Amino acid sequence: MPQRSVLLRPSRVLVLVILGAAGMAYYHLEIFVPGALEVRASEGLGNGYSLGADFYPLWLTAREGMLHHSDPYSPETTRRIQIGLFGRPLGDNNSAIAPDPRAFANPAFAEFLFWPLALLPFPVVRIGLAVILAAVTAFSILLWLRAVRFQFDRVRLASLILLTLSSYSVLEGLFAEQIGLLVGFFLAASLAALAEERLFLSGSLLALALIKPQMMLLPAIYLLVWSFAQWRARRPFVAGFVLVSALLGGPSLLIWPRWISEWLDVLIRYRQYSTPPLACYVLGSYAGSRFGPVLVAALLACAIALAWRMRSASPASLEFALTISLLLAMTVVALLPGQAVYDHVILLPGIILVAVSWRGFAASSRIFRVVLGVSAVALFWQWISAPLVIAARAIPSRRIFTEAVLVLPIRTAVSIPFGVLAVLALMMRQITLKKKYGRERN
Repeated sequence: MPQRSVLLRPSRVLVLVILGAAGMAYYHLEIFVPGALEVRASEGLGNGYSLGADFYPLWLTAREGMLHHSDPYSPETTRRIQIGLFGRPLGDNNSAIAPDPRAFANPAFAEFLFWPLALLPFPVVRIGLAVILAAVTAFSILLWLRAVRFQFDRVRLASLILLTLSSYSVLEGLFAEQIGLLVGFFLAASLAALAEERLFLSGSLLALALIKPQMMLLPAIYLLVWSFAQWRARRPFVAGFVLVSALLGGPSLLIWPRWISEWLDVLIRYRQYSTPPLACYVLGSYAGSRFGPVLVAALLACAIALAWRMRSASPASLEFALTISLLLAMTVVALLPGQAVYDHVILLPGIILVAVSWRGFAASSRIFRVVLGVSAVALFWQWISAPLVIAARAIPSRRIFTEAVLVLPIRTAVSIPFGVLAVLALMMRQITLKKKYGRERN
């Protein structure tokens, strides 16, 4: 026993976390990204911005909107986005990839939040924004902990921050400068404010997450249902949400009266070149097209049923935190495109919730222990395998460093959301059964 306690000392755990985080960061920045850029260059698409590529459309449309009130969804704006990202408009010559128009795909009011950045040159913006997104992602961990009413000691908090920032999904989001990381922060801030019973502030912060509505749709539906369930006490939440939504949407309609129909048209065309949701993607092209929509519909039906059933839950309860975490996991599986691993940051509250409460659930369920173990391996595989890839790259024989070895750390990225969803669903099932059993005994 003494030897085991030495091995598990917090200082040694933190050292292992630092080494794992450094290895994953090195793998992503020095091995994975250069390999991806080589492929992009071979397809004739390597003459534009790579760092900050996902934020560039927002920066450009915000700049053009501020200076010239240009339509962010116009073909000319899309052409300028393509030139900035790829060095040329797509379709000018034959390329080996399917068309990716890269049209501006956010609601028009998203530009308002970034007009101050539009005053600066993009090379300056993308450096500063990478730092800002890393900082808000780290701070969102503190907010999620506050939302679930739990505190970590310094070592565990530092470990969680390092593992989060060095995870594949967050590294991808930071390199692309995805505003999904900012949406994750708004969601965390909204739920933290709700935990402190600051309902108006919570609703206002949730409205800011509308800049990427697909990430916050299910939690927003639940929180609105939750508010109407006890209208007199919870109506400040709805007031904050509606007021900020109106402040964002009203001016954008005055500047671009047709932006809603144009945005919906972009979303429809987006489905032609993006990967389907994970629920369809993992089934393959044939089975996914046939059974994927059924699985998505089933998950969405479960989400609506869960929102209705938990409409009276107290924000201080485990059921409330589980409901939000489950809805976010369902969002990743059923609503987000399969390639959008950077948006998996919204799995963070569910992972935290499992990390702080798994022991009580594992003690009474063998199935839970098995699912938890498999999910944990899938989650931590990236930090375990990254050093192996780095070592393989250092071996002189190039036959060892194959494409299969190159992508080894990201092999489990698709399975992580399903694992988190399964563990959270089992936790909710145990709580429901305990409550039902308790009522029957009474």
